[in-house]
Amino acid sequence: RQLEQQFGKLQAEGTWKEGSVQGVTVYYRDMQFEKLKLRFTLAFDAEGKVNGMTVTPSPEPGPIGEVGQAVPDKDEYEERDITVLTDSFHLPGTLTLPKQTVAVQGKKVPCVILVHGSGPNDRDETIGPNKPFRDLAMGLAEQGIATIRYDKRTLVYGASFVPVGREIDYDVETVDDALSAVALARTLPEVATDSIFVLGHSLGGMLAPRIAERAGLLAGIILLAVPARKMANLLVEQIGYLASLPGVTAEAKLQAEVQLKQAVNMQKLGTAEFDESIPLPMGLPRSYGLFDIRYNPVEVAAKLTLPILVLQGERDYQVTMEDFGLWRSGLSGCANAAFKSYPSLNHLLQEGHGKATPMEYGMASSIPSYVIEDIAAFVQGRMTH
Repeated sequence: RQLEQQFGKLQAEGTWKEGSVQGVTVYYRDMQFEKLKLRFTLAFDAEGKVNGMTVTPSPEPGPIGEVGQAVPDKDEYEERDITVLTDSFHLPGTLTLPKQTVAVQGKKVPCVILVHGSGPNDRDETIGPNKPFRDLAMGLAEQGIATIRYDKRTLVYGASFVPVGREIDYDVETVDDALSAVALARTLPEVATDSIFVLGHSLGGMLAPRIAERAGLLAGIILLAVPARKMANLLVEQIGYLASLPGVTAEAKLQAEVQLKQAVNMQKLGTAEFDESIPLPMGLPRSYGLFDIRYNPVEVAAKLTLPILVLQGERDYQVTMEDFGLWRSGLSGCANAAFKSYPSLNHLLQEGHGKATPMEYGMASSIPSYVIEDIAAFVQGRMTH
């Protein structure tokens, strides 16, 4: 019902096929909705239990992993397999180095750690045919900057991603592993240890101030399409926006009312007005919601003394210009904070025109070069504040 609310009625279902993602066997089938073809994917652990379930825009053409985008110029970079290690959790990843670094022994370059948004993302932050983190890694390599990207713990370990004795929260999902990636970067001979940055997209950007607070000695943080408001407030706004799009069925609007009721109730979490009988949106555990209430990213960022770059697409309906304005006002006293918005970009930093819709995520579109150039200028100290 949620998918039909966004993409119209389900019209046809393909046959089940078998594929592999990061060495894990998965089963998938394509589903044709009125507005978009989606791929339903299931992964199972060694005991035969489901440990991963995703619905994403179907790659066209080819099986899982083939996205039909141009292959970047290998003359500009070299890549090595790495492992980000947090306690017993091993996350496969990629170190991307500028070719010039490899060619000149002893040369050290800045390094940017890429931190994903919400959901079980792979190292490229693949969404349909788009791989924004790969775009960033290739583009920054051309600018002489190394990157580290890695598969998210929720992708690699599925439902088993929470350590014994811990509850699900932002640290378990994102922060702990980002700190491990920073620690790894400091050990790499090609990386200038005084020039390590964290770049976070969406949820990853919201947590970048917390990562910086705990990591210490970072050179700066880069926030791409980053919420400043609480999750429940964003969900209320997103649900209303999607329900207002043309072609939404009466049944989908009823489902949106249920989701809206859950999101509105989540706004009351931690107060006497919260209704225990209403589940949190998307089945989120209470520990996750309570962490969100306690954590204020703008306040944490305002206490940092390192350089901060905030970038925002003006067509983004998931994180809006209201959030961007809150970041600007909250960091107005920070001399090292820089801000830039892009009129034609959406949440994935895809170019477009008019009212943004989820359908755009199913169309292949690389991150524009001017965004990568702005990030490189910030990392290399060439951006004016």
